[in-house]
Parts: sequence; C-alpha cells; structure tokens
Amino acid sequence: MLEEKIRYLQIAFNGTAASALKVMPSLPVSSRILIEAGTPFIKREGMAGLRNLRSVWKGYLIADMKVSDGAMGEVEMARNAGANGITILGSSPVETLNLFIRHCSALGMDGMIDMIGVSDPLAVLRPLLDPPAVVILHRGRDEESTRGKVIQYRHVNRIHSKYPVLISAAGGVDLKEASSAIFNGASIVVVNMVEPGDPWLGIRTDQNVGIVAREFLSKIE
Repeated sequence: MLEEKIRYLQIAFNGTAASALKVMPSLPVSSRILIEAGTPFIKREGMAGLRNLRSVWKGYLIADMKVSDGAMGEVEMARNAGANGITILGSSPVETLNLFIRHCSALGMDGMIDMIGVSDPLAVLRPLLDPPAVVILHRGRDEESTRGKVIQYRHVNRIHSKYPVLISAAGGVDLKEASSAIFNGASIVVVNMVEPGDPWLGIRTDQNVGIVAREFLSKIE
C-alpha cells in the first residue's frame, strides 16, 4: 500500500507491451517508482499485457482501467493480473464507486478515482461510504495543448481538509510540472512514456530513461 509521507513517481506506459518491456529494465530500482499500465496499453494488450509488466516489475503496478461500470469484475481482473492499484472514473455512478472502493479494500488494492472531466471532486467524494486511497487530478491528453487548461491544484487543500487520501497529479507532466505538483500538495506525479515525435510531454523512449527517471525522483523528493 502507498504511504502518505512518500513522494512517488508514476511512470505510465501507453504503447505496446514490447515497447514497455524494452524500456523497463533501464529504470532504477526504487520503491518510489510506480508502474502504470495506461488505458491505451490495456485496451491494446489486455490483461495479458498487464501480466507481462508484472513479470518484469516486482514493485507497485497500477491498472489504469478507468472503470465506469461492473466494478467488482474489473477489480478482480486487475488483481488477478498482478495489479496493486486500479483507477475508476469520478463520473461513474455512486453505486459503482462504492462497490469499487469496497472491493479494492477487500482484495488489498488501492482504489484510485480519476477526476478527469470532473469540475468539483468534492461533489464526487461526499456521497461515498468510504474514501478512495488516491484522488487523481487529471488534465486529459487531449487537453494538454489547450491554452489555459491546467491541473486543478486548487482542489488539493479542499480535498485534504476532509479526506485522508493521497493526491495524484497527471496530464502533461514534465520536470517543471512535477515540481509544481509536489509544491501544491500532491504525493504522486504521473509521467507518460512517449515515443519520439509524439505531441505529449513526458519521458521519451529514445532518452536515457534511467537518468531522466532519477531526475524526476530527485525533483519530487
């Protein structure tokens, strides 16, 4: 399970399993690094892809499944494939959110609510029977290039004042944004692995991934 006082670097793989498996051995061994099977990765590779990541990564593994319904079944799928954490959309029905959080707890997983497209995260959290482990403040990939679209750090203190959750910051995170995320109270910064020529920010697969990952870890310490 994740710890409140530690600052984590979450590295998200959104391409193919082959690309991820090529990059992962170059990552530093650190309990502060979380590996994410991103939503495009899971749609492309399925649970077999998640198992492939687990076969080479002994640390914390997240299935970014963005559950929207059928929470119990999807949580079980992710757990059986080796995931420690799983995401659900904050726009999901409250019944689905409650089932998701309860089932994650029963299986020893961290439930993470992704607030992409949600204007008021507290409105999502208030009706819940129990809080999630993590709330993700997420600027979507398609929003990254929109002028004025930023990660909504203004919600951090509002959430922390009422709920004992970790805050994760995602969406167009580079070294500067990672530093800003930690300064504004996030415990987890999500950085995408991107291919050369991709329009999104992150760690490029043609960089020295190990060195760049260490730079991120140092920046958010």
